[in-house]
Amino acid sequence: MPWGHKTVLLCGLAIYILSLVVGVEEIQRHDECADLNNTTWKEYRQQNDKLQVQYLLMTRRNMDCAHMFNQESLTQQASYFNISRPTKVIIHGYRALGSKPAWVKELGQALLRVQDVNVLVVDWVYGASFAYNLVVENYKEVAVQISVLINQLQEHGCKLDSFHFIGVSLGAHVAGFVGTLFEGKIARITGLDPAGPMFKGADTYDRLDPSDAQFVDAIHTDSDYFGISIPVGHVDFFLNGGKDQTGCARSRFASMYGYVICDHMRALHVYMSALNGSCPLIGIPCSSYEDFLKGNCLDCDVFKGRCPVIGLSENSRITVSPVPKEQKLFLLTTSSPPFCAHHILLVLEVSALDKSADVEVTLRTENLGTEHRFRIQADTTVYRTVLSHPAALCEIHSIELKNIGAFYRQGDVHVKSVCLSEIPSLRREQPLCVNNINIRRGARWSHDFVQVCGFF
Repeated sequence: MPWGHKTVLLCGLAIYILSLVVGVEEIQRHDECADLNNTTWKEYRQQNDKLQVQYLLMTRRNMDCAHMFNQESLTQQASYFNISRPTKVIIHGYRALGSKPAWVKELGQALLRVQDVNVLVVDWVYGASFAYNLVVENYKEVAVQISVLINQLQEHGCKLDSFHFIGVSLGAHVAGFVGTLFEGKIARITGLDPAGPMFKGADTYDRLDPSDAQFVDAIHTDSDYFGISIPVGHVDFFLNGGKDQTGCARSRFASMYGYVICDHMRALHVYMSALNGSCPLIGIPCSSYEDFLKGNCLDCDVFKGRCPVIGLSENSRITVSPVPKEQKLFLLTTSSPPFCAHHILLVLEVSALDKSADVEVTLRTENLGTEHRFRIQADTTVYRTVLSHPAALCEIHSIELKNIGAFYRQGDVHVKSVCLSEIPSLRREQPLCVNNINIRRGARWSHDFVQVCGFF
């Protein structure tokens, strides 16, 4: 064989072998797990003029190994994206330099355990880092880039009503602007403690609002600092009033996480817990948290008796049409997962007093107790409050009352009645009441309930 022919043959063989190697490398790259970007100050300065939005894909086929995703991925046979399934889009918010939101994978997996969907994670680290005011300037450009991808997905057969955006903090407003670009035709947007600074006074065009999707729900947990204090959805769940969350540190000497962002991130953790479905997180409509705690809001008549719940239920389980807008919903939670608490309405009626008094009421379920202190005034005889108790009304074993007033308070207190009822009353249970109780100063009185939870 002439040398020239050998050369051609060897070159062809080399190209063939190289193509095989490249093919293997492409497969390996496809199978490699992708992660969110991370950046340093130097890298941030170098990339400052490039937003560099990237996307990660998670499905039930790769729950533990996210893959990089773009429009070219749809033409690859090995792509895990399924056009026929709904798509959840997760958008993070502000990120400190050098940090990665560890919750992203956990949220994606929680969603996939509940529904067989595509989970797309939007990573915009180069636009979400450094000074907050500069980050806010980037959020609309991020939304525009996301809209380009959504348009490309539509060209491949995806429908706008198959998209559910879940935005955390500033990510909620990114999702809202995507919804604006698509004229509110996206199926759903969920805002997890939508960012407040620079957005509370903003026009609805510039922030999340009910017109951004067919259904918008939001969870508020830090509305006095990093979160927004106004309703931004069809329904807005204000946990524990939307400000200070149980279990989060109130002292500046606590950990940075506990003092600075624990309240803000509680919305995310409550949402992920709700996806597990271990107990319902039900919101009760009310005009204010103060009215809710006073027991002035006991039902969900505005929703025809069906109270909204946090999670993936369609329209938060609301069946009325059209869905009311900017409905404030309040609920109490515990300090740890699954965060669910039972709302117990406590009504105390006393005989008129000559002087003020302090009465402490304790509800007990086995080794669990809930306490509340009433300041009894001479000119008021009926007192109402809503308490958070870890067990249902039918599981409360006993109630204790104690006159804890000092020597200059009323000596004896006559309690006409003390009644307990659970709200909202899902099973129409009768209140538990005890009548005609006399309590001397410093004395403790208790009563055991004999009851069994019914099965419905």
